[in-house]
Amino acid sequence: MKHISILVPETAVIESIADPGYLFRMVNEFLESSGKPALFQIQLVGLTKEVKLNNSLFSVHPDRILAEVKQTDLIFIPALSGSLKSSLALNKDFLPWIVDHYHKGAEVASLCIGAFLLASTGLLKGKQCSTHWLHATAFREMFPDVELVDGSIITEEQRLYSSGGANSYWNLLLYLVEKYTDRDTAILASKFFAIDIDRESQAAFMMFQGQKDHQDLEIKKAQDFIESNYQDKITVDGLAQLSALGRRSFERRFRKATNNTVVEYIQRVKIEAAKRSFESSRKNITEVMYDVGYTDTKAFRDVFKKITGLTPIEYRNKYNKQSVTA
Repeated sequence: MKHISILVPETAVIESIADPGYLFRMVNEFLESSGKPALFQIQLVGLTKEVKLNNSLFSVHPDRILAEVKQTDLIFIPALSGSLKSSLALNKDFLPWIVDHYHKGAEVASLCIGAFLLASTGLLKGKQCSTHWLHATAFREMFPDVELVDGSIITEEQRLYSSGGANSYWNLLLYLVEKYTDRDTAILASKFFAIDIDRESQAAFMMFQGQKDHQDLEIKKAQDFIESNYQDKITVDGLAQLSALGRRSFERRFRKATNNTVVEYIQRVKIEAAKRSFESSRKNITEVMYDVGYTDTKAFRDVFKKITGLTPIEYRNKYNKQSVTA
C-alpha cells in the first residue's frame, strides 16, 4: 500500500488538492474492478484541522495534522495563490516536515507554483524544476540555485517531481500513476479524465511578456525598441549603439536583466507577434512570416517550433478555428 499525503497549505488552490485525491481514488477503483487490490491510501495533511481557502469560500478539513503523520511514501504540494512571499511565510512550518520525510525515503511532487514551496525546502538546490511559465522570472529571482526548465511539463530528479503551469499537473499525476501501477492503468485514467497522457511541454501556452521587471534603463530602452520594430532587421550592434554601450557590455547586461540573450529575445518577440496573428487573422504562414521580419521559411519554422513546441501550421490549426490551408 502506497501512502499518499496531499498537503493543505494556507492559500492553496483547492483544485490542486482535490484532483490528486480524486485521481488516485479512481485508480484504486480501476484496480479493484480488474481483480487487483487497491494500491493507494490517500490522506489530506495540514497544519490545522481546518483550513479556509478562497477567502473562506471553502473549508478543508485535513485527515491528519503534520505531527500525526509518522510515515508517508508520496507528498503532493499543491499550487498556491495570491502573494507568493506571503503564502510561503504562512506555510513555512511545512518545510521541515517535508525535508524530514524526504530524508526518510518519501517522494515529493509539486504541482504548478507549489514549486515555490518545494524550492523553499532547499531540496531542489542544484536540481531541475518546472513551474507555471508566468512565474518563471520570480522563481529564478527567489531560487537562483535551482535550474528552472522553461516549458517543461514534468521534471524528475532524485525522488523530487514538479509540473508546469495550471492543468499540466495532470500529466505529472498520470506519470506517477504509470510509475506506481502500469501503462494500461495510466491510459485508462487518461481516458477517464480526458487528458493527453504524453504531453511534454507547456510551451504552446506560454505568453512572452517582455521580462521588464528590472532596473536597467538602457536595457529597457533596447527592449522597447525591439518590441516596436520586430518586423524589421534588428542587429545586436545596432541595439548596443542605441544604448550607448559596447557590444560585450550590452550583451552581458541584457542577459542579466532579461534571462535571454539578445538574439533569443528578438526571436521571442517576433514569434509572440506571429502567434497573435495566427490566432486572430486569416493570413497564411508566408504572410505572417514576412509580417514579423522573417524571409527564410525554414528558419521561421525552426524558431517557431523551438519556442512553442508546435510548427506554425499546427499552432494556427490549434488556436484559429477559421484558419485556411497555407
